[in-house]
Amino acid sequence: MKAVGMYKALPITDESSLVDVQMTKPVPTKHDLLVKIAAVSVNPVDTKLRVAQNKMGISPRILGFDAVGTIVGKGSEVTLFHDGEEVYFAGDVTRQGNNAEYTLIDERLVGHKPVNLTNAEAAAMPLTTITATEALFDRLQIVSGKSILIINGAGGVGSVATQLAKLAGLTVISTASRADTVSWTKAHGADYVINHHEDMLIQLQKLGFRSVDYILCLHDTYRHFSFMEQAIKPQGKICTIVDLTHPVDMRVLKDKSATLSFEFMFTRSKYQTEDQMKQHDILEQATLYFETGQLKSTLNKVLTPFNAETLRLAHQTIEEGQMIGKLVVEGFDNDGK
Repeated sequence: MKAVGMYKALPITDESSLVDVQMTKPVPTKHDLLVKIAAVSVNPVDTKLRVAQNKMGISPRILGFDAVGTIVGKGSEVTLFHDGEEVYFAGDVTRQGNNAEYTLIDERLVGHKPVNLTNAEAAAMPLTTITATEALFDRLQIVSGKSILIINGAGGVGSVATQLAKLAGLTVISTASRADTVSWTKAHGADYVINHHEDMLIQLQKLGFRSVDYILCLHDTYRHFSFMEQAIKPQGKICTIVDLTHPVDMRVLKDKSATLSFEFMFTRSKYQTEDQMKQHDILEQATLYFETGQLKSTLNKVLTPFNAETLRLAHQTIEEGQMIGKLVVEGFDNDGK
């Protein structure tokens, strides 16, 4: 089968950073689904894992952690799906990824593709939808009627989190700094938008918020940490998906009895947690939301054909840090010639 892989960590400007390869089609066992890939989305985690690969073997590492496709085979213990069904999923960092014609994925991490979305629209959604759902409901444990600040509301996760928070009955304040990102964030349901390049505490106060019940940080936790300490209500909750790059003083959080938690979408699959089936449930619920119009895809850019050159361009676009919404690559059947 065709695939795009890597042999060593290199800058994306190097043509050897991602290369076209031929791989053996994998064979499903136990709870595995064998899926023929139609489209994949490229996320910041793809670029981070690419540059972090420091122990490579003789076989290429296949990245890609968002996909849509058709089931063409399954393991002996599969009970949730049938051959021929279209599915979408966010992958598993402990296994080869989805940048290939075929991939294996545990059925407990998979949902049925929304029938009203195109392949590209569906491929854009699994990773960000699971991340946003886990952050809001598992980590922050949001309650209707309260307020949430979403830092980086125009990104992939922020675009979904804004929609889900509104569905849950929260007042949503998102951050954006450009005219196009402000418009995008408002279009996805934000009640208010503030600029994360200016004093956010003053902006919140001008809107009438002395503090907020929840904060979801989707960009540079260290940079925003002091502000978040000041902006969170006593006994409020902060969740971030971004590593702290330097030590921080947490005395203000302690004084407020505030919660700081982290969200990593791959935790359940990486550690084979007892509740990993919850990601199947999240995607099935999201499918219902998409099909009833309560959620909309955050797809904003499609690249084709599906090959190493296109994926290098996709990684470069993500690394530039200006992407709004989601980027998808499709077109395995088109070799670009």
